[in-house]
Amino acid sequence: MKYHHEKVEAKWQKYWAENQTFAASNSSEKPKYYVLDMFPYPSGAGLHVGHPLGYIASDIVARYKRHKGFNVLHPQGYDSFGLPAEQYAIQTGQHPEKTTRENIARYREQLDRIGFSFDWSREVRTSNADYYKYTQWIFIQLFNSWYNKSTDQAEDISTLISIFEKAGNATVHAVCDDNVEIFFPSDWSFYSEEKKQQILLQYRLTYLAETEVNWCPALGTVLANDEIVNGVSERGGHPVIRKKMTQWSMRISAYAERLLQGLETIDWSESIKESQRNWIGKSVGAMVTFNLQPTTHNLQPTTISVFTTRPDTIFGVTFMTLAPEHELVSQITTPEQKAAVDAYVEATAKRSERERMADVKTISGVFTGAFAEHPFTKEPIPVWIGDYVLAGYGTGAVMAVPCGDERDYAFANFFKGQNGMPEIKNIFNQDISEAAYGEKGGFELVNSDFLNGLGYKDGTKKIIEELEKIGQGKGKTNYRLRDAVFSRQRYWGEPFPVYYVNGLPQMIDAKHLPIVLPEVEKYLPTEDGQPPLGNATTWAWDSVQCSVVSNQLIDNKTIFPLELNTMPGWAGSSWYWMRYMDAHNENEFASADALKYWENVDLYIGGSEHATGHLLYSRFWNKFLKDRGYAPTEEPFKKLINQGMILGMSAFVYRSEDSKKLYSKGLISDKNVTPIHVDLSVINDITNELDIEAFKKHPLYSDYKDAEFITENGKYIVGREVEKMSKSKYNVVNPDDICNDYGADTLRLYEMFLGPLEQAKPWNTAGITGVSGFLKKLWRLYFDDNGLIVTNDEPTAEMYKSLHKTIKKVTEDIENFSFNTSVSQFMICVNELAQLKCNHRKILEPLAIVVSPYAPHIAEELWSQLGHESRNFGTVATVDFPVFDAKYLVESEKEYPVSFNGKMRFTIKLPLDLSKEQIQEIIMADERTIAQLAGTTPKNIIIVPGKIINLVG
Repeated sequence: MKYHHEKVEAKWQKYWAENQTFAASNSSEKPKYYVLDMFPYPSGAGLHVGHPLGYIASDIVARYKRHKGFNVLHPQGYDSFGLPAEQYAIQTGQHPEKTTRENIARYREQLDRIGFSFDWSREVRTSNADYYKYTQWIFIQLFNSWYNKSTDQAEDISTLISIFEKAGNATVHAVCDDNVEIFFPSDWSFYSEEKKQQILLQYRLTYLAETEVNWCPALGTVLANDEIVNGVSERGGHPVIRKKMTQWSMRISAYAERLLQGLETIDWSESIKESQRNWIGKSVGAMVTFNLQPTTHNLQPTTISVFTTRPDTIFGVTFMTLAPEHELVSQITTPEQKAAVDAYVEATAKRSERERMADVKTISGVFTGAFAEHPFTKEPIPVWIGDYVLAGYGTGAVMAVPCGDERDYAFANFFKGQNGMPEIKNIFNQDISEAAYGEKGGFELVNSDFLNGLGYKDGTKKIIEELEKIGQGKGKTNYRLRDAVFSRQRYWGEPFPVYYVNGLPQMIDAKHLPIVLPEVEKYLPTEDGQPPLGNATTWAWDSVQCSVVSNQLIDNKTIFPLELNTMPGWAGSSWYWMRYMDAHNENEFASADALKYWENVDLYIGGSEHATGHLLYSRFWNKFLKDRGYAPTEEPFKKLINQGMILGMSAFVYRSEDSKKLYSKGLISDKNVTPIHVDLSVINDITNELDIEAFKKHPLYSDYKDAEFITENGKYIVGREVEKMSKSKYNVVNPDDICNDYGADTLRLYEMFLGPLEQAKPWNTAGITGVSGFLKKLWRLYFDDNGLIVTNDEPTAEMYKSLHKTIKKVTEDIENFSFNTSVSQFMICVNELAQLKCNHRKILEPLAIVVSPYAPHIAEELWSQLGHESRNFGTVATVDFPVFDAKYLVESEKEYPVSFNGKMRFTIKLPLDLSKEQIQEIIMADERTIAQLAGTTPKNIIIVPGKIINLVG
């Protein structure tokens, strides 16, 4: 009876679907375990073999936990709003919803074939109105909240209004906009409703503000920093410029400290934690105010505020640098410097913030012609602009102390002798002739007036006291983390539940949600530059009828324009794990009971590329919802594992630079050739031989149909190289092909066998045959050509030993997420049992269960064939996992090496409970010993029980 993977896998996939085998209950007495994958964006290309890696790992854990008696929630869904579907809509006119729906159907087909134990009854799609209804609801909650520093949490905006009514804002300790005007309760009572709304916008956790953003003209939208790579858009590689726009923003900065502290409470890799710490960027120092000297160009008194972590170095300030996009630049630049400054600002706008931060080698800047005034010496300090200063970090201005900072030192020396660059001042009793002195210890301050003789700690304390005395500074903790821009000028995204009255945003009452994305004729921005929703003809809010109506009815009395921007791609993914807890609740995003039961995700698996995007935004939203009484825990994901990447094995042919000849790999060492990527479909993936005729007929290579192929012994051998798996490199391997040829269980085992989950590893289809052979060998333990051969005979000690070694190893491996070594142990176990001719039920039944998390289809079939159709509803999925028993690993015998004068001559198996005397008696009577001694008597017999036997002399 042979193993036919295609029949077995189809049978059990059908069974699981029909019986909802993996549906989780919200009211189980079992302990809960919530395992989740970062849910996929359904692209048109479908899955390649690299995509399922994390899903297979999470599925092994989910299946194992069910065996261990847990109520497991292992859901799946789709992050289905996104740029690719919209770009396709722009190109073809096909609605993104249709593209997305078709892509999801393809993804679902592929996922089902791999045998994942997802609870599909809880599937969510972020682009479905019944889902984004609650994304809109969360946005409203954020709008109606403020962050109270005194209680260190978000509170309803009504509590802030109550404070304003009773005491004004002078004593309010809130996270809010800079430069908020102080007012008293009497002022508040006289303010118009519009004025009150404008003030409240300065405190709300989501707010409208003019913001410096990353604008991508080609995509027609704003991009987040994590959506830009090397100065261009991650999607499409389009240029990105910096531009000021009125945008919705999220006040994530309010949670900076809690986001930092929370990292200490979760089981994440140190590298991901460090990425978030760096992104949040906590700095302790001082805020210092420098007065600007008035000029004929700018007679108004102006100040520059600077945050510095080294206020003790204030007497070493040689110049100041503003971010090119700083609002003061245009105000203070002198006419003589205007052309140079304008050109520099324009050039800088074409570089992303990430690119500027990463570029530590390029030195550039321009003198504005303006001078600030030193707070204590009153000396003039030239003001420059430079792209190494970012408007969004700190105040967008730095006090440059070249003697104590390498970047300032390089800047000052680069522009040494030029207009506006003074000599470097040294305030340390250290040599700075070759480099800046950047240490915080090992020095005394000099040339620093009242700070002379002090070190870093005492100097910092003293200077902050003096700055506070003259009203030009104070101690401050600063964070690099900036508020997150929350608007996108796109069509395919969540609509905002917002309409505008006299230019001020109003929230639509939650009971009228969802506000459904309207139909439009075109998915591009309008001719006058409005976002694509500007093309909608029915996109106005009737505040009386509480419904969306025709734009023609807008009268700005009862019918008002709706927001034209949509939410960013990260909106729907910032809370989806909670929706899975209660996916079909029509009244709230999840019931209190469901949230209390599931709490948060026990195991989260996904890519490390989301460290400063999704993983940060999710933590922010979770903390906010906890503050407002909706989420049960402070953190969303207890444990996070970042799976590595499966790399592709690209193939190459080699084209001669001076002819149409294509040289085989072994012939190129002395040739001038260009490597050309080859589609894997035209090569033998095991022998690396090119199918020349298939290559010539392939549409990608029509230019080479008349090429001359220079072969090795009649064969053209392609070159191979490990690269990222990508369509553009033609090295994508489709999991469907592997499932067709070898089966899903083989795919699952092979992906785990490739190496540790967290590491990158190359795919090599040639290696998959070994795993396929293992499954066939496993099958033959249970069946011969005539059928089932399992007996009820009592197993031998060696059989029990092999089984329990495997139970122990697999249990430890799954608990430690070391899946690759489990596959090795399976192979060892099956080889041992085959040699022992084991067909014993007491061994093979538990073995089927142990294999089940990794290779569920074959395990189900084995379990069924063993006669368990009625038990556990006929599935192995919830059978108790075998328990390791150490007694089976206790050795009763020892194979001793027997040596003569230190040279081992033979081995002998003896019981471990023998005494030295008994061992000696047996050895001396052995005929092999008698032959070795040849009638002589040994001078000494060394016996260490359990270790060695050595006869000397």
